[in-house]
Amino acid sequence: MLLNRISLRAATAVGSAAMVAGATFAVSAFADSGVQPEQASSAAVPGEEKETEAADDFFGDPKALSDDERDQAEEQRKQASAAGAAAAAGMTQAEEEEEEEEAESDSADDSAVPDGDPKSIAKSLLGDYGWSASEFDCLEPLWEQESSWDPSAENPSSGAYGIPQALPGSKMASEGSDWQTNPATQIKWGLGYIDDRYGSPCEAHSHSQANGWY
Repeated sequence: MLLNRISLRAATAVGSAAMVAGATFAVSAFADSGVQPEQASSAAVPGEEKETEAADDFFGDPKALSDDERDQAEEQRKQASAAGAAAAAGMTQAEEEEEEEEAESDSADDSAVPDGDPKSIAKSLLGDYGWSASEFDCLEPLWEQESSWDPSAENPSSGAYGIPQALPGSKMASEGSDWQTNPATQIKWGLGYIDDRYGSPCEAHSHSQANGWY
């Protein structure tokens, strides 16, 4: 998709450059043939051919340009062509950089969940819920008791699954389709569950200590 958009914009820019260069070339071509610029523009319009011929009969043959004037027209054509090509290249580069920035931004959003070992991931996410780092002192033993921080842990009797022991484990799909294997997905769901139900890991741990579950 990104390549298609870049190619389309590049084609537009090059086309614009070609139009500028072509117009200048046309003027210089008429100049080389001895036709005045104002007559060259009217000669390019099919419906005005007869009017142009009539004007030529009335005013006589147009004065041929001097060598210096032809050289000047040719130089202007070259400058217009070079400027058009440079503008097209500059526009293409700017569009490519813009697309790369958008792609990097999208990639950053997709990788919002950090990588690493489960405990490091949990520590890095505490601040997202407004909790201090000290809350990990409660979270660590809570999930150690539940699953030993094993993302593939499954309770054979209840079917609870993953690091937070979600019941059923498929609840964690709300955080990602990789909930069965990705510890970061499981941890995000588990922290959200704790936040909604208990307000903090220490409150959840206290409930677990008193009741044997959280």
